[in-house]
Amino acid sequence: MTAGSDHSPKTQQTVILSVDVMGGDAGPAEVISGCAKSAQINPNIGFILHGPKTVLEPIVAKRKHLQERCEIRDATGVVSMSDKPSHIVRHGKDTSMWSAIEAVRNEEATVAVSCGNTGALMALSMIRLRKLPGVNRPAIAVLWPSRNPQGFNVMLDVGADIKADAQDLLQYALMGTSYARNGLNLARPRIGLLNVGTEEHKGRNELKEAHDLIGAHAESANFAYVGFVEGGDIPGDVCDVIITDGFTGNVAIKTGEGTAGLIGDLLREAFRYSPLSRIASLLAMTSLTRLKKRIDPRRVNGGVFLGLNGTVVKSHGSADATGVSAAVKLAFDLAQIGFTDKLAARVAAAATATESKPDGTDPGQQEAQSK
Repeated sequence: MTAGSDHSPKTQQTVILSVDVMGGDAGPAEVISGCAKSAQINPNIGFILHGPKTVLEPIVAKRKHLQERCEIRDATGVVSMSDKPSHIVRHGKDTSMWSAIEAVRNEEATVAVSCGNTGALMALSMIRLRKLPGVNRPAIAVLWPSRNPQGFNVMLDVGADIKADAQDLLQYALMGTSYARNGLNLARPRIGLLNVGTEEHKGRNELKEAHDLIGAHAESANFAYVGFVEGGDIPGDVCDVIITDGFTGNVAIKTGEGTAGLIGDLLREAFRYSPLSRIASLLAMTSLTRLKKRIDPRRVNGGVFLGLNGTVVKSHGSADATGVSAAVKLAFDLAQIGFTDKLAARVAAAATATESKPDGTDPGQQEAQSK
């Protein structure tokens, strides 16, 4: 994600990020290593690291440049990938995940980052941060490599909730518009609604209803609605934002990640096939390295929870230092542009978009011009 220059980031002010160090499959050392990589690149990042002090302090002590820019919050409990969200909500106050969310709630940090259990993280985020007024279901938005000039498309929801009715899909469109406008610097994002075909008669009833709702709000919310799109358009250039329910979105993103891994394996196998192919791989090394970076899911790691009174970035559970660093960069960029406030303004305006002010202006149109 790249913040546009018109957002005027406060480059001289340190942005504090709250990191759940214990959530990842790779262990706390990998998460801290990712934070350290970001700290080396960006002098304006500070961290509150959450986890058992006895575990975290020796790891942080090996990285002097990070030690000077972070605070360790002692949290002895750990949320495992198998823990039920309801159990964590009731009994998880001592966990690093709860502590990380709480720092954002108390405005000690701007954005929370975690590699942990997605269901538990969303449940805690909803309970502790609360939903924005007017939001029924929060969504997880991700950046997907695409053929568009900006290099990425936004897709949501990818797993916050498996269900979504027409009104939910409209809210996703509005939140996705704000994310694309502020994160990818797209003045008028193009919105597509994922379906089994582009014809208007195809799809479930809620999709047909959402199709009409999203189209009706396009002008007031200042986005271009392209209509139904198909799975092949997710990495394409037909639209900038793809709207879908969490079940479909989660299947799609994991299929994409698996396909990227398969392509990498097949390329390695092909170039090992014969001595001549090994020579060819050396000649193509620069192009292959560029391709690897382009399709590497670690470099666009981080799903953003949209629709909450606070920003939360969910990193892949299996993320290594490179993946964690990418999630931290995303969190930093969102903090720099004041994304939470801008999203709240868009949702609030959308809630009254059908009401005209006394001067005849549309509040949704006014907000769209500024956000």
